[in-house]
Amino acid sequence: MVANVAVIREDAAMDFAAAGLLDDLEGDARAQREQLLSHLLKDGFSEDELRTAVKENRLALLPVDRVLGGAHTAAEIEERTGLSAATMRRLRRLQGLPEPAPDDRVFSDEDVEAARSTKLFLDAGFDEERIVEITRVLGEGMARLSATITAAFVETFLEAGASEAEVAERFATLAEQLTPAFGPILVAGFKTHLRDSVQRGMLGLAELEAGNLAGAQEVAVCFADLVGFTRLGGQVEVRELGTVAGRLASLSASLTKPPVRLIKTIGDAAMFVSADPGPLVEVALDLVEAFEEEELPSLRAGIALGPAIIRAGDYYGNSVNLASRVTGIARPGSVLCTREVRDAARERFHWSPAGRHKLKGVAGPTLLYRPHHSDGTAGASP
Repeated sequence: MVANVAVIREDAAMDFAAAGLLDDLEGDARAQREQLLSHLLKDGFSEDELRTAVKENRLALLPVDRVLGGAHTAAEIEERTGLSAATMRRLRRLQGLPEPAPDDRVFSDEDVEAARSTKLFLDAGFDEERIVEITRVLGEGMARLSATITAAFVETFLEAGASEAEVAERFATLAEQLTPAFGPILVAGFKTHLRDSVQRGMLGLAELEAGNLAGAQEVAVCFADLVGFTRLGGQVEVRELGTVAGRLASLSASLTKPPVRLIKTIGDAAMFVSADPGPLVEVALDLVEAFEEEELPSLRAGIALGPAIIRAGDYYGNSVNLASRVTGIARPGSVLCTREVRDAARERFHWSPAGRHKLKGVAGPTLLYRPHHSDGTAGASP
């Protein structure tokens, strides 16, 4: 059925009906399921794998799993690359995947090359802690990317009324043809972001003398979130909810301009940073206004300026915590900023006071201000 299947069992036999694999199926659907099961059994899938796939409603995806699946154990990779089997299994777990048993053939040819590269980094001087950090971040990003690609793949190629056998055959063929095409896209994206990180990096005399990067840096941080997103989840269809969250991610990316950086979007929220507060305020205002113009659920934003450190591609510190607290008290359609942000961007916007507020975890009252575009437009009063 699939060209690269490694094991063919011509004498395979199994009573699919007795195993409960044909339950609730009649006519053509039952015949097509039985035909697909026979193909899969002959292609080397075990009876347990078939039972599990039927139970989990992913029988049609088994051939795709075979296309993407592995053929090597961790011990075999150690023999070929010198990277220990224990390290391979641990790195797989750090990527958010189940840790395999020593004899599980879950590693692909690409994993062999990845092991060689990891060994190269270790030999070059990377300590294991840095490899662990890189692997964890890679796993988080790849989990999200693969889920997005899978959804796009299904929405593009799934045809209404297709049988399980037809879907299995078509999806396996497409996976075999298209998966290699993602390689250059991923490498190009990585190199582009790596170059951007180098261009934004600082390596001055202090860093050279200390032998490491500077600690906390002064940075403006902005959070923007959808007001009442949790409550909204109980009122609209799941697909519509996903569309709203997707629109937040799309607008956040399209409206971000240097020196502002979009750090992440997580469901109902987006996080931005900038060494210069002014452009960050501009992005926040534009984003809130874009949601109003498109008649989307209300957005609010909070911005603070202060020290933060970078760890694993994310930011931590006083400015991050403060920006989150400010966002939490902002009213729908508003942007609130701390006094430090107002002072740093005083000449770029018109400002109106938003009062003193007691913020959780912050000593004393915090003065907040609302920015207006120079033409006088602004969000709702906080």
